[in-house]
Amino acid sequence: MPDVTNNAISIGELSRLSGLSTHTLRFYEAEGILQPAGRNSGGHRQYHPADVLWLEFVLRLKQTGMPLAEIRQYAALRAQGETTLQARLAMLKLHRERLATRIEELSTCASVLDDKIGIYRKMITESGAPADEAVHATDPQSP
Repeated sequence: MPDVTNNAISIGELSRLSGLSTHTLRFYEAEGILQPAGRNSGGHRQYHPADVLWLEFVLRLKQTGMPLAEIRQYAALRAQGETTLQARLAMLKLHRERLATRIEELSTCASVLDDKIGIYRKMITESGAPADEAVHATDPQSP
């Protein structure tokens, strides 16, 4: 998300900056994950740059597979302040370990795919047939 100025922004602007719908932002608010800085005179939610940065971090946690319940728990700890630093650190370390395991699993899967791609390329080169014909003719289980 792009940087914003020091001025408060509306939920619509936060939606535009984050790519999330206002419905999703309100859902995050209802779940205790995102809190508006306050409301303007018209009662509309207002967010500050720190809220934008927090949302960026939440989206990274989500993108890396942290379950919503854990994000909610992390947000609750964050809201309690510095007394929860150790607990937050523990949560992030555990999530990082799970992420490293997942990366390793995906890397193994990518290697298997690379091997299969290499086999198909060799089969195609050796047969001289168009790609689809060579693969299906010699490997009936190919997807």
